[in-house]
Amino acid sequence: MSIINFIITNILTQAAITIALIAMLGLILQKKSIGQIIAGTFKTLLGFMVLSAGAGIIVGSLIYFGKIFTEGFHMQGIIPSIEAINGQAMNELGLGSPIAFTFLAIFVVNIIIARYTKWKYIFLTGQAILWMATMCTVFGYSAGFRGATLIIVGGVVGGIFAVAMPAFAQPLIRTITGSDDIALGHFCTIGYLFEAGVAKLVGNPEESTEDIELPKGFEFLQDTYLSVMVVMVPLYLITAFFAGPEFGGNLAGHTDYLVYAFLQAIQFVVGVYVLLAGVRLILAEIVPAFRGIAMKLVPNAIPALDCPVLFPYAPHAVIIGFVTTTIGTVIAMFVLPMFGLAMILPGMLTNFFAGGTAGIFGNATGGKRGAIIGGIAHGFFITLLPALLVTIFSHLGFANATATDVDTVAAALLYAWIITPLMSIF
Repeated sequence: MSIINFIITNILTQAAITIALIAMLGLILQKKSIGQIIAGTFKTLLGFMVLSAGAGIIVGSLIYFGKIFTEGFHMQGIIPSIEAINGQAMNELGLGSPIAFTFLAIFVVNIIIARYTKWKYIFLTGQAILWMATMCTVFGYSAGFRGATLIIVGGVVGGIFAVAMPAFAQPLIRTITGSDDIALGHFCTIGYLFEAGVAKLVGNPEESTEDIELPKGFEFLQDTYLSVMVVMVPLYLITAFFAGPEFGGNLAGHTDYLVYAFLQAIQFVVGVYVLLAGVRLILAEIVPAFRGIAMKLVPNAIPALDCPVLFPYAPHAVIIGFVTTTIGTVIAMFVLPMFGLAMILPGMLTNFFAGGTAGIFGNATGGKRGAIIGGIAHGFFITLLPALLVTIFSHLGFANATATDVDTVAAALLYAWIITPLMSIF
């Protein structure tokens, strides 16, 4: 068990190492030279580490923004956190070992399905699989499964999600990227498809967010990073103003609280710059290397990668998706309690990464109008599903807790609404 825990903790959930090892395997299977294998492996590792560094800068900036946002607008409610559920499940319920084995089972089922069906997607976002394993284990345990049955059922459910979600998204990924070289491996796909559907109804894909024409004096906004800055700087400054000098000053240290907010906004733009550089580097290496695996182990396999790989294809849509999804989550935060549901606070990390990706989907099917209206609908949708899960979690002993990624929430609702009632019959 300790060896399995070591592999999961130090290799399979370390996405940079996993991706690099897969690139190395692909190059070996293609019988590349030693030099090419070393270069390809380390360039892939470097690309992912650069991508992660950019994501880390963005996360740090968004954590600050989340604090001033909550303080500035006096928000109180439940903060969705799959990490907290994972910790409580392992430490208080003693489900650490079943979660670890379910993680491996999901990976194995994914490979088997990809090998023998037309769905050739290999889900390579290890952290997302860990969250799926957590939800399948917790809700499978609640349904009455124990031992090997708990792991097998969780592996099958999670494995199907790991293949089906990239498959459902692939027609739009093909439209966005212009090829089948990569797929999307992010368990927020149901939300992306929801936004794409709304955007298709209300928008026009010919009017892309990336083709917005600006007056001559504002042509500098055609630059991706400057356009991000123009949106984020006022957003941070206004929010910091509402949070006030006392609260903002505690976060800013010896720097003026508004100057600190300005610098955090710029830090966000720096994170986007680094992240996109990492994406370009990793795509240049992983796609050719993956062909080796596709040719030998899983013919025609397609790597399903984390959502930032899509950001370079429509950077304006990413920012529109972030802003509109945040608006949608704020609306849902006030509306859902009127119907007896819990108040769910907007999560800035989810709003940026999931909202930004959803914005790309909305732009693909409905252009800028679709991205805006679809983004607000997406924000409402990704708040509704976690709110539905709060009562179920409380019955399992998780007080004021719920999860974020909508695909893992959907898996939990599958257990709660279908599998558990069926188990009670037998």
